[in-house]
Amino acid sequence: MRICLILEGCYPYVHGGVSTWMHQYIKEMKEHEFVLWVIGAHAEDKGKFVYELPENVVEVKEVFLDDALHVKDTGKLLHIFTREEQDSLRELMDCGRPDWEVLFRLYHDKKINPMSFLKSEEFLEILEKSCLEKYPYTAFADAFHTMRSMLLPVLYLLGSEVPQADVYHAICTGYGGMLACLGGYVYQKKVLLTEHGIYTREREEEIIRAKWVMATYKKQWISFFYMLSDIIYSRAFQVTALFTNAMRTQIQMGCDEKKCRVIENGINYDRLSSIPLKEDDGWVDIGAIVRMAPIKDIKTMIYAFYELCTTREHVRLHIMGGVDDEEYAQECYALVDQLHLENVIFTGRVDIISYMEKLDFTILTSISEGQPLSVLESFAARRPCVTTDVGCCRELLNGNEEDRYGKAGYCVPPMYREGLAQAMDRMCASRARRLHMGENAQKRVKAYYRKEEMIEKYRKMYQEVEEADGRNRI
Repeated sequence: MRICLILEGCYPYVHGGVSTWMHQYIKEMKEHEFVLWVIGAHAEDKGKFVYELPENVVEVKEVFLDDALHVKDTGKLLHIFTREEQDSLRELMDCGRPDWEVLFRLYHDKKINPMSFLKSEEFLEILEKSCLEKYPYTAFADAFHTMRSMLLPVLYLLGSEVPQADVYHAICTGYGGMLACLGGYVYQKKVLLTEHGIYTREREEEIIRAKWVMATYKKQWISFFYMLSDIIYSRAFQVTALFTNAMRTQIQMGCDEKKCRVIENGINYDRLSSIPLKEDDGWVDIGAIVRMAPIKDIKTMIYAFYELCTTREHVRLHIMGGVDDEEYAQECYALVDQLHLENVIFTGRVDIISYMEKLDFTILTSISEGQPLSVLESFAARRPCVTTDVGCCRELLNGNEEDRYGKAGYCVPPMYREGLAQAMDRMCASRARRLHMGENAQKRVKAYYRKEEMIEKYRKMYQEVEEADGRNRI
């Protein structure tokens, strides 16, 4: 089977998180061929892969959002829009429920030029009517530039050349979900969705905090991403989430409950479970397996560790991971210097297997997560965790209704410096408690989060696609 994986902003350009999961996933699925259809932000990143792609990756098709800015206007738009097309465009601009089949025909099949449309009288007429209804007291120029910024990437992506495959499997909603549906339309194939986090909710949080979005148009931008989630929720054959609460969110957002299922992340338990515990040397070593990026909130981690150091000696913090955001990384280094923290170690990317021997427990301070692999890896190695209460971290630490293995760490609200410091202090206070929690953690991972079981569930999903489509394969 040839599977097209649609990815946005992760594999194969950056390490960690979804990228790590994706690389492992492809390598395990040796019986299938994979096409990677990847969406990047900047064309300058073309071909800059940080992974050596597995042999069963037979094609990589890259598309970059900033290329949309270079689309040339071909002059006056000659196409005369039908009523159906006008209605679909109006729904698109209102962030409602456009007829995507109509839009696919316009921008993929008929190759309507995006810039020509955005400069056309038809666009201005629709926009003017929308502004009079929704934004009568705001400057038309602001509405014009907001709408162009919103629509240009969408219309540009709709014109993409579609790689041929037997199924289109998106690893997020948003632009990736839209492209998956385009692939399903062009080749009349099934569409699948696997969400590691709830992409739309993450964008909503970003927009609420964003300074680049005018307050007047924040609701519009949020509706835009809900619209993009709706297209794949409504058209997907199967939709998976990593944990039950995430699946419930998908259903609340409009996904049909009948097509939803949970497939938990899985790790190589055997590879990690044999790592020896660190010997008691009088120090407590805390590890953060984390990319240097704002969403990981490493600054709060550093501040919390500083507070820990004011009350407890002989503690060390090891921050392990590559740099995603150079500016943010430099700010973290400067903060450590400013606070005179000599016992914070930035290791860069390391071999987790060998480095885990140096650690007593781990910490995760992310603002947003799905089901973090770093926590599962720590658990397999009998290291308990302190985490923020994001994604399914609380469920990982405490277990679900069926799980009787016991507590495996402490969970605190995101960006709560004092709470993190207190949780780390409690973990530092008792080696016996750490060992007990570590045993609970390992039993939980062994029972519920093994790679073999995860892969088998995805294999079954592909088999269901094959059975539904018969032998109609490329």
